[in-house]
Amino acid sequence: MAAIAMKISFILLVLAITIPCLEGRIGEFDDYLKAQAEMARQIAFKSYVPNPENITTEINIHVHLAMEAAMKAEANDTRRELMSQKSRGGKGRRRARCMATNPIDSCWRCRNDWAKNRQLLATCAKGFGRRTTGGLGGRIYVVTDPSDNDLVNPRPGTLRFGAVQKGPLWIIFQRNMVITLTQELMVSSDKTIDGRGANVQIREGAGITMQFVNNVIIHGLRIKNIKAKNGGLIRDSFDHLGVRTRSDGDAISVFGSSNIWIDHISLSNCEDGLVDVIQGSTAVTISNCHMTKHNDVMLFGASDTYQDDKIMQVTVAFNHFGQGLIQRMPRCRWGFFHVLNNDYTHWIMYAIGGSSAPTILSQGNRFIAPHNNAAKTITHRDYAPEAVWSKWQWRSEGDHFMNGANFIQSGPPIKSLPFKKGFLMKPRHGSQANRLTRFSGALNCVVGRPC
Repeated sequence: MAAIAMKISFILLVLAITIPCLEGRIGEFDDYLKAQAEMARQIAFKSYVPNPENITTEINIHVHLAMEAAMKAEANDTRRELMSQKSRGGKGRRRARCMATNPIDSCWRCRNDWAKNRQLLATCAKGFGRRTTGGLGGRIYVVTDPSDNDLVNPRPGTLRFGAVQKGPLWIIFQRNMVITLTQELMVSSDKTIDGRGANVQIREGAGITMQFVNNVIIHGLRIKNIKAKNGGLIRDSFDHLGVRTRSDGDAISVFGSSNIWIDHISLSNCEDGLVDVIQGSTAVTISNCHMTKHNDVMLFGASDTYQDDKIMQVTVAFNHFGQGLIQRMPRCRWGFFHVLNNDYTHWIMYAIGGSSAPTILSQGNRFIAPHNNAAKTITHRDYAPEAVWSKWQWRSEGDHFMNGANFIQSGPPIKSLPFKKGFLMKPRHGSQANRLTRFSGALNCVVGRPC
């Protein structure tokens, strides 16, 4: 009996070690990866905010300030245009001024010199990913070669070479290019992948993975038609390569990582998810993205048994959920999720879902329900009877409901903690979400002109 008990204990121990590795597509969980995982876990705990309401209040303040500035500038431009037309006898129009209506874009987008001062972007993150600076302070690395032929010793000039270098690095692109990744691209800590100034498409191959890393910005890419790949021996950092099992086909996967900012990405039609944030990841902001033609859009927390995801805190702000989307915008477990000023113009099944008692604060979103009467409800709860999920905190504040859209609230109101006395503000109303998300997705930036 003792021998049997020992054997069972050994099997359970092996499973405890193996299952997370399989979930993370890790073929061999060696000493290097164990150390990386522990370091990432410690950073996640440090990045966790005990009072997340403070962060939700802070970003609402910035939204108000940005919108007020944009409205004032728009009014001034209208007056100037009327005066200019009068002086020209009503002929011709002046060139339209750059308008940035949300606080992230107003930080950088209307500057003529953005290309000379790319790293200004690193000061612009808001929400839970607000401390993300990516490759700030590092050198500029230019991708000149769209190929992806060597996964172990990537060729200089390729995106994969830049993604695994040591230390801070700001990655930009020499020209328009289509990159078909042979296997998932492993991005190491302290990196910015900045697609501004070029039409950079990641398509028809594997997606982008951040695993056990910290401080990464992904900006200005177009990602579509991502496929699952069989895996193999892949370099995941300058000092390490390892065997990867089959990838899922996610466009962007965040696994056990912190301080991640995904901004101005156009995403569509991938084999699995568009953005997955799982396995104890936290301090994440997903902003200004445009998503179309997909089923399972965003997954935050992959397991109803992995309670370490209670530290997960994600901001989803100023995104446009567009044509051809079905569900999971997002689908949440365990953590705290701030869904702010997004424009939901399409869904087929539902928009926001979850299980395992996540806290969801929906503020200032516009929800346009489909014509199908069976899909008017925005929210969807799994694996719990109403007696249980009625205690989950899912709250709607200032949302704008159109075509019969209905948000079923539950749980007590999420308390508002003082941020700066006299500056507490409600979110901008959802009727303004289409303005706040007007420039979502990858931008067509031209050097020397505002984006």
